[in-house]
Amino acid sequence: MIKYFLGSYLVTIFGLIMAYLWGEHVHNGTGLTCVFIAFVLAVLEVSLSFDNAVVNAMKLEHMSEKWRHRFITWGILIAVFGMRFLFPLLVVAIFAKLNILKVLDMALNDVHSYAHYLHLTHAPIVSFGGAFLLMLFMDYFTEKNKDIHWIKGLEDRLQKFHRIPGICTLVTLLALGLLMYEIPPEIRGTVFMSGVSGIIIYLIIDGLAEWMERRQEEKMRLNPDAIKCSGIVGFMYLELIDASFSLDGVLGAFALSKDILIITIGLCIGAMFVRSLTIMLVEKKTLDSYIYLEHGAHWAIGTLAVLMFVSTFHEVPEVVTGLMGLAFIVAAFISSLIHNKKVKKNAIEGQ
Repeated sequence: MIKYFLGSYLVTIFGLIMAYLWGEHVHNGTGLTCVFIAFVLAVLEVSLSFDNAVVNAMKLEHMSEKWRHRFITWGILIAVFGMRFLFPLLVVAIFAKLNILKVLDMALNDVHSYAHYLHLTHAPIVSFGGAFLLMLFMDYFTEKNKDIHWIKGLEDRLQKFHRIPGICTLVTLLALGLLMYEIPPEIRGTVFMSGVSGIIIYLIIDGLAEWMERRQEEKMRLNPDAIKCSGIVGFMYLELIDASFSLDGVLGAFALSKDILIITIGLCIGAMFVRSLTIMLVEKKTLDSYIYLEHGAHWAIGTLAVLMFVSTFHEVPEVVTGLMGLAFIVAAFISSLIHNKKVKKNAIEGQ
């Protein structure tokens, strides 16, 4: 365990020290309070991201050791600085039509105004993430050659939809269309375009990944450039999945703190543990041993996508999102254990 989580422990120690120093700097005597809030945010990030770790592991299994390492190093910088710090600033700057430096000053010195602007951008942000994740959910369960089913009756019916061209896009557009009836007229256009952007980004990344896979299959011997491109596409795919998972969490973190630095520190610690967990799942080949974990993770993804859409017009507590995702993972894990026992029992009886 130390091998996989040493970096996460070091980041935790450094992050909590920085939270304490920042708290004492901003408001003398609040250092320990900031440490506590950062710790709680980290725990919430980890507990709500088990499905994210499973999906990441599924994709990471097909990447080289070099790109797995980059997922931990470059990926954590993108996840923390990009998604947890820079992305909210950019969103507020774009939608409020403000200079990003002014938004940064607002985030550090006028947190209530910053939180207000970020709240106004909630609907378009989560509609993008919801559309991207719904595409991922549909793409997994409508795969033509999928031969393992967890919830057999339902998953078998879903798979039959692969016969309809563009079914993933059609279902997601239908969900966005239905959403328009529930949200205020003044933000319908923005929300719809954000959702369509999520669909387009998914199709581009997924299309590139499939093209690279076909290219590799056609060549018996891969050249270095092909490996590099494949790694880049896979890396981009993973980062977009991680970003979509984190959108709701980044916005929900403001319920615990309005300080963007404390939020960033807490989510950074959590994101680092999720990445360490992902690497452990890959290297221990956990997904091969527990065959239904992928299914549980993708059902959690579908649930998260629906809840993201719902949250555009009705508040959905973070604990609900997290518990539902965790429930699917735990149920899939238990089902995998039962399956493994049956296989072992049949093997013994066969002898």
